[in-house]
Amino acid sequence: MRRPIWLTLSIFLSAGCEDRSDETDAFDQVGANAFEQAQPAQHAAFNPLRNVYFGDTHVHTALSFDTYLMGTRRSPDDAYEFAKGKAIEHARGFPMQMKKPLDFLAVSDHAVYLGMMRAIADAEGPYAEHPLHAVLKGATSSEGSRAAFQSVAGYILGDAEKRASLENSKIMRSAWQEIIEAAERHNEPGRFTAFIANEYTATGPEMENLHRNVLFSGASVPTEPFSRSMSSNPEDLWSWMDQKRSQGFDSLAIPHNSNGSDGWMFPDKNWAGSQLDAAWADQRMRNEPIVENSQVKGTSDTHPLLSPNDEWADFELMNFKVATQQPSRPQGSYVREASLNGLKMEAEQGFNPYKFGVIAASDSHNGAGSFEEDNYWSKVGFADTPAYRRGSVPLPAPAEDGSIYANGNSTTWGASGLAGVWAESNTRQALFNAMRRKKTFSTSGPRIKVRFFAGADFDKNMIDADNSVEQAYAGGVPMGADLGLGPGEVPSFYIWAARDPDTQPLQRLHIVKGWIENGETKESVIDVACSDGLRVDVDTGRCPDNGAGVDLSTCTATGNAGDRELKAVWRDPEFDGRALYYVRVLENPSCRWSTYDAIRAGVAPRPDMHSTLQERAWSSPIWVSER
Repeated sequence: MRRPIWLTLSIFLSAGCEDRSDETDAFDQVGANAFEQAQPAQHAAFNPLRNVYFGDTHVHTALSFDTYLMGTRRSPDDAYEFAKGKAIEHARGFPMQMKKPLDFLAVSDHAVYLGMMRAIADAEGPYAEHPLHAVLKGATSSEGSRAAFQSVAGYILGDAEKRASLENSKIMRSAWQEIIEAAERHNEPGRFTAFIANEYTATGPEMENLHRNVLFSGASVPTEPFSRSMSSNPEDLWSWMDQKRSQGFDSLAIPHNSNGSDGWMFPDKNWAGSQLDAAWADQRMRNEPIVENSQVKGTSDTHPLLSPNDEWADFELMNFKVATQQPSRPQGSYVREASLNGLKMEAEQGFNPYKFGVIAASDSHNGAGSFEEDNYWSKVGFADTPAYRRGSVPLPAPAEDGSIYANGNSTTWGASGLAGVWAESNTRQALFNAMRRKKTFSTSGPRIKVRFFAGADFDKNMIDADNSVEQAYAGGVPMGADLGLGPGEVPSFYIWAARDPDTQPLQRLHIVKGWIENGETKESVIDVACSDGLRVDVDTGRCPDNGAGVDLSTCTATGNAGDRELKAVWRDPEFDGRALYYVRVLENPSCRWSTYDAIRAGVAPRPDMHSTLQERAWSSPIWVSER
């Protein structure tokens, strides 16, 4: 099946102690474990032990060129209202609403051609005589959207004069001001945080995805964002961020969809082809401390070809370059492998350019993230609704090549993802500082909560202590930090996870360990807690099957298994001087969005798509080394 024109077009645009520079890790002695009790985090007061906040740093509105062409007319104000729990309208007219509101949101429209499609379509605006005016004004149906993409592609891929007619700094700055003002209207310190942000849509020469979201710390921002029309080299973005930071505009960039980068997102050479060095590593980490490892266009944690001994590596994979159906090389494209390569560089060369924390986001082009498997509207307006357009149910009539299903990229997309942040309060500064310091975790959609600490001598009695979090802070470091150990010490870890009551119970806790052995990177996945009172099998190293299942005819859970909460203290007796560790939490199996689509259509689930999945969360790593 031919690739839709919007895909082609979008890619072009589209006792050890922590480092004490992290001063916000200091805490007072207050009632511990209060974070586990009942009130929603968005209404919680300042907590030196940190509250958990869930949000989305990656949502597009009608100000993004491609979003407008997809038929979406939602504004930044609409996106913030949706995040606060209200229903807003999809391009096809149905309501989009979550089960519960978010704690924070960043509208991150594409900086390139920002606001231009809407301006050209405006009959009362300065572009009413533009040759594209009529076709853009008509992008209010599937056919109109398709025609608009084809016409705009002729300009973007055409000569310099045509491209220049799509750029107007006055309109772009006006749209940027609209984003700023919407964020200011909706920002409510202590209740809801609205970040000012944009997307930088760089690509390599063969459609390698290098997109980043740029998120600003406060209300003071540059007069215009950095876009790919200025440079497609991410190193130039970092230099711009450094310059603006020196002028008082602090920001961080969040790479996304490394899975579609064909190895370019985590390279072993810089843009000019030279070997990486400490200066390059410092600049990248200064500007990109966290990375998206899950979103609608697939999960970028790891891949079965990179982690063949990880039984859960095959999860919501998109194996293409973004906005194409060309294969994307796994090497250099996944966060776990990059983290391990960074560990090796640090051991051998003294610098680490891939010391990332993790976060997740939706990348919705509907103005509204689609996080729930049973309440899924996908990503791209008219192009992937109704359900047959995303390939989960049969087409109304077979395609020209005889296919009974649509076979576009949306078959590989997922209802993901959410960012989790541990911060002292729900304010821009507290959340931004937590992101910079990697006190973050990601989920594939559910609001699973995860705590992760490392220390030299955690006691197993911490598991049931009333002040376990206080003990963990006092004796160790949280996710995103470094732990230095003395001679003969081995790391121990405190892990706690709690389920989302609106999804499935938890099944197991993993620790993913990476280390260097004989000059080669190594990894292992270690089960450290099992649901239902089960114990890790000494022969397999795995939790036994807890009997949880799914009735595919109704999507109801079977087996009456799983836990509300899992926790563990685990020591690594095989630590050998340097390693990284992160937590992965798995729910019981549940139906994938495509199976819900099939049930609603009264057909069997598509046989070549996963019918179930195990939703999950990933913590940021902790890096452990001998002092």
